[in-house]
Amino acid sequence: MIGPSLRRGSDAVSPTAHYTGHVWVRNGLSHPELATWEGRVLFDALRPAVTASRALGGPTLEGLLLARHRVIDDLLARAIESGSVQQVVEPACGMSPRGWRFTQRYGDGLTYIEADLPQMAARKRRALARMGSLSDRHRVAELDLLRDDGPASVASLAAGLDRDRGVVIITEGLITYFDQGQVLGMWDRFARVFEPFPQRRYLADLRLAGENRGPAERAFGVVLSAFVRGRVHTHFADADEATAALRAAGFSEARLHRCGEHPAAGPTRGDPGARRVHIIEAVGQSVCHP
Repeated sequence: MIGPSLRRGSDAVSPTAHYTGHVWVRNGLSHPELATWEGRVLFDALRPAVTASRALGGPTLEGLLLARHRVIDDLLARAIESGSVQQVVEPACGMSPRGWRFTQRYGDGLTYIEADLPQMAARKRRALARMGSLSDRHRVAELDLLRDDGPASVASLAAGLDRDRGVVIITEGLITYFDQGQVLGMWDRFARVFEPFPQRRYLADLRLAGENRGPAERAFGVVLSAFVRGRVHTHFADADEATAALRAAGFSEARLHRCGEHPAAGPTRGDPGARRVHIIEAVGQSVCHP
């Protein structure tokens, strides 16, 4: 188990789950059942700051959130349609609509496991039940990413999956709340736990330290920190350092996609917030599954 100070870091992610849930619903990416009153209150509270930043040509949190979500969606769809993966695990899922949308899109050919800490997992499960989305192929599990083993650990969750089918792990909006050592430990755990599967892919958003050092970037970081009521982190000096760390963790291939340059980001590609985030696409293949 990780120490209590790190557990506070894990708990700090919760406000963003509500805010992002509201952003996805208001932009037509989600089901109304996945919006929460907490998300609406947070969105309204931040609206003046977002409006002012947009008017001045600055980054917006909404632009960042929409760009990263759309690019991850695109990369996930490509992985599924390539036939290399048939299972998805989304830790720290919050009120993400991705499980609902992708199980609707791909039907029984896809198993989608959403996971979060107990309180959020229970709330997500109730919302999906009202939507009629829960099934053997789409379910919500309790997961504590800070556990190395035992109940509610990544290893326990992986044990319930089909080891003859490829898997994608998605952590959206999570890495920024952990320091670099914790992130490296998480990547190592993902690579190790999912090593027996014929293919494992990892998709996540990442803010590079080397690209977030100017005054505008520092101001944006202050806004993010105030929003989550805790410190947010940037990692690695550049893309080469980040991809090298992913390979060292156990992924055979890794690349970063800049959201501000990716076609899938759509109209939010031009938001300066989108230019401040990359999407990780890392791939590993088991030697036991040629």
